[in-house]
Amino acid sequence: MLKSARKQKKDPEGRMPLAEHLRELRNRLLKSVLAIGVVTVFGLIYYKQIAEFITGPVIDAVGCPEGQTVGQQHSEPCAQITANGLLAPFTIMLKVALATGVVVASPVWLYQLWAFLAPGLHGHEKKYALSFVAAGVPLFLGGAYLAYAILPTSAGALVGLTPEGWDNLFPADEFLDIVTRLVIVFGLAFELPLLLVLLNLGGVITGKRMLGWWRFMVVGITVFAAVATPTGDPLTMSVLAAPIVVLYFAATGVSLLNDRRRRNNNPDAGLSDDEASPLDLTPERFDGVEPVSASRALPEQQGGRSDRTDPVRRNGYDDIT
Repeated sequence: MLKSARKQKKDPEGRMPLAEHLRELRNRLLKSVLAIGVVTVFGLIYYKQIAEFITGPVIDAVGCPEGQTVGQQHSEPCAQITANGLLAPFTIMLKVALATGVVVASPVWLYQLWAFLAPGLHGHEKKYALSFVAAGVPLFLGGAYLAYAILPTSAGALVGLTPEGWDNLFPADEFLDIVTRLVIVFGLAFELPLLLVLLNLGGVITGKRMLGWWRFMVVGITVFAAVATPTGDPLTMSVLAAPIVVLYFAATGVSLLNDRRRRNNNPDAGLSDDEASPLDLTPERFDGVEPVSASRALPEQQGGRSDRTDPVRRNGYDDIT
């Protein structure tokens, strides 16, 4: 059932009917979900250790001193993580396991994404796409780690805004939602330059057009960072927006280099769709005329009579012309 549709009938240009594309998409999704599910099972087994790993830096940054609670007097505001409700531990276990499955199985579903998009590229461009998959996994994990690294600082900045006399309690399920959202958003946001370069290799956009978009992209990335970060503080927003802007300009530079390489290899690459390519109308030299004997196809010619003795035909014609 999970056999690739492209292995059933190979096409050198990767063309398939719509039904085959849908079957291929289904197979890729099933493989991705299966990989995430397998890792999620291990996340269920070791969810306590994973939960301590996730919450540990935040507790060290904003947690109350050991042996004390939020209701006691402290020199600085502190917070505690709590599980509210009877089903809260079970819900937390599922969220921790699923987040672990998505992050750890990222090499599998990123490869499945590439395998579905790769036939749209030419043969000499697929090798670049494969290298982008190898770069996509570290980028996704790098974005996820960046979200994990800045979380204690963001939590400390937000807890520091607590008025005097107030207590801070972090519901565990809400806290894990924030962590999961940050990790996935940061990881996917770091894939933006790879997507842009892949579109450039496919001839969808050019590096010059990407360079002309830089003002709108910087504003859009900033707005995206403000919406995507659940904490909403300027520090977290800036930490997310700044690397994406840098990666965007890096992708623009790679696309410009690829466009120049494409122009050097193809002199007609810069022509628009409505512009005709130049034609070389210079006549070619020839050494001489090669005589060709005409075949006798008419009945009187097939009879063996010569044109010279035929009083009616002159030089192969029926009349004087």
